[in-house]
Order: sequence, then C-alpha cells, then structure tokens
Amino acid sequence: MLLKLIFDIAIELLSLSKLILKMKNLVEELKWRGLFHDMMPGTEEQLTKESTTAYIGFDPTADSLHIGSMVQIILLVHLKNFGHKPIALIGGATGMIGDPSGKSDERNLLDEATLNKNVAGIKAVLSSFLDFNATDANAPILVNNYDWMKNFSFIDFARDIGKRITVNYMMSKDSVKKRLGADGEGMSFTEFTYQLIQGYDFQHLYKTHNCLLQMGGSDQWGNITTGTELVRRMGGEGAKAYALTTPLITKADGSKFGKSEGGNVWLTADKTSVYKFYQFWLNTSDEDAEKYIKIFTFLDKNTIDALTEEHKTAPHLRVLQRKLTEEITILVHGKEELEKAIKASNILFGNSTSEDLKGLDAATFLEIFDGVPQAEISKSDIEAGINIVDVLNEKSGFLKSNGEARRALSANSISVNKEKVTEEFTLSAKDMINNQFVLLQSGKKNYFVLSVK
Repeated sequence: MLLKLIFDIAIELLSLSKLILKMKNLVEELKWRGLFHDMMPGTEEQLTKESTTAYIGFDPTADSLHIGSMVQIILLVHLKNFGHKPIALIGGATGMIGDPSGKSDERNLLDEATLNKNVAGIKAVLSSFLDFNATDANAPILVNNYDWMKNFSFIDFARDIGKRITVNYMMSKDSVKKRLGADGEGMSFTEFTYQLIQGYDFQHLYKTHNCLLQMGGSDQWGNITTGTELVRRMGGEGAKAYALTTPLITKADGSKFGKSEGGNVWLTADKTSVYKFYQFWLNTSDEDAEKYIKIFTFLDKNTIDALTEEHKTAPHLRVLQRKLTEEITILVHGKEELEKAIKASNILFGNSTSEDLKGLDAATFLEIFDGVPQAEISKSDIEAGINIVDVLNEKSGFLKSNGEARRALSANSISVNKEKVTEEFTLSAKDMINNQFVLLQSGKKNYFVLSVK
C-alpha cells in the first residue's frame, strides 16, 4: 500500500514537472518580445520537451561587442532562464575568414595578434552576462572554434567535411547568390568556405556537447541550416538539429539600429562611455521605446504593458524611455554606473551643484559639454585669483565686453560651476574641476568651458 502511494506521488510529481517545463515555452516568450523571426520545424517541440543545449556564435571583428550583439546575448540569457543550456562560441577560426552574410564585398583579414586581442575582449564582455564558472547542469559554456579547427589540415577538411555538402547546395544560399549576382563583387574561395566551417562548428558541438540548436540573426539562416545539414549527414542514424533566428532590429524610421552620430554604441566603457550609452537609450523615440523595452529588458509582460499604458497617458514624462534606459544600463554597466550617468545627465538637463560637477571624471565632463565653446586659461592666473568680470571678457571672450559682463552679473544670470556669482566673485584654484576645467554659464543654456593649462 505504501509503495503504491509513493509510486502514485512520484508519477504525479513527474507529470507536474513536465507540465511546468511545457508551460515555460521559450518560443512563445520570444514571439511576444519581438525576438522571433523563423525556425526549423520541430524546434519549438524540442524546446518544450526537454532541456536543450543551444549555441550562438560571435565573430571577433573587434575587441568588444556593440549593442547590435545585445539581441544574441539576451537570447542566451533567456535560454538559460528557461532551463536550457547556452553555449557562446567565439569565432577564433571563422574570424580569420570573415562572414560574407549581408556583406557586399570582401572583409579585410585580421592578423593573429589582433584576432587574439579581439577574442580576449569578447570573452570578457560575454562573461559579464553569463557565468561560465557555474557548475549547475545548465551552466553556460564558452568555446572558441579555433581550438578544434587549428589542427585541421586542408586535405582532412576537404575529405571529411567538404564531401558532405554539394556546391549546388552552397550556391543556393542568399549570402552567396547576392555576391555572385550581377550587382555583386564576386566572392573568394576563402569566404565561400565560411558556411562549411560554421556548419562544422555545429557538428562538433553536437558531437561533444549534444548541442541540438543553433540560433542567430535572420541573416545567419543560410549558415545555420548548413550546420543542421552537416549534423544530419555526419551525426549518424536519427541525428537531429534545429535552427532559430531573430529579426534584424531597426529603428522606427527604417534606419539601422545600434549606431549614434559617433558610430557604434559599444558595450564597454572604454569605447562608449556610460554617459553616452545612457543618453543613446534615453533619446529613443516613443515607438522604438515600446519595441525595445520588450527586446532589451527582462521585465515581464504585465509590467511592460502597464508601463506602456502609463506612457501613453503622459508621453512627455518619457516613462518607457526612462525604464528602458535604467534596465539596459544596469544590465551592461551596473547600478553604480547608472547613478553616475544620471548625475551627469542632470548636470546638463536638470538641477545640479558645483559638487556634482567636481565629481565627474575628465572624459565624462568633456562628453557632456562636447561642442561647447572653449578657451584656455593659465593655471597660474587662477591660482593668483581673477575677478569674474575679467574672466567673462578679457580672459575668455565668453562675453563681448566688461559692460556686458557687469550687466549679466547684475541680472543674476552668470554661474560658475552651476553656482550663481556676483561682480565681487574672484575665480581661484578651489573652483577648478579635476584641476583642469571651469564651467561658465550665462542664463539657462549658454555654456562656456575654461580649459586650465
């Protein structure tokens, strides 16, 4: 009787666990978030049936990743959160060739030193989102395809891999057809082999990690399906492999996502400061913010729906933009850096103090006041003390005459480092920001930077 009871409870718990796993449908989640583009038949069933190992590749074209790569990073995190095992692959080998997908001409080949530097940089970025030191059953794995490609001779590759896929099959891929068409620039044999090498990555991960799924952007569909084909042809009887892609993210006006006026928006502060990163997201349009908050945050549907409704009642408060910016900045740079970026933003657009200014590092100060007129001033003059009238006219040229300076001071419209001053004020060493700058202001919007030399 007791054994039957234990057996019945075990069966019930097993059924419940299967139900819970089936309810956690990753594909459904990706669809409402706008992160789904296409998949091979059977993919959704595989993901709802059992914990599945899946991978995404990152090409080391630079020593960091930009926000365009955030879609794939977030996809790996969703995969882990839904009980699956993510593999992040860095293309140390494929990076030597260059992916032709979406490219109209041949990429420049990277030398080994540059490639190694890029691989190390991307490892560091990915490690800030996924814990590759974790030991649980679904712990993320970080791999480099150079590790299994470096000892592969050309003859071995041609014999063991090349014979599995026909030239006709490879020629049918969009990445090849576009380059070989009337408007294309042609394609070298080197780039033509890229899809075979990426395809072999899938086969290798299938064999060594039981990896059943490759994911990527929609432009990767051709490369990914070559991989599924290799798995089926090399994996033995019953070998199965799946594919899932995300849409390419664009802005509401149809322009490319991920670039600002200064170029790419990077995920490391040495390439894009936290302040500029913060401002990029904060300046998102209403339409894009409604889309991006689903894609680039892990907020649940009810929370996002509520924020969207709140935003529609008072768009001028920019509720969606602020929440999106907060979430993505914390995710990439951490809460402390977010608070610094908010303070920096308030210096230009809100209420701030002299102490707030003096808390900025030199790089952030210059970014905030990029394009503001500047003049050099001698450090020895400041240390000796200079009357504010002389500072505003003779020493800087900020105002046209001493008379204009006095009138502005009398009208209480002149500030030094965000603090109002009078005609009796003397500029001294204590007023320097980072021993390098002094910020002058006339009225609300007219700024001027003194660069101390």
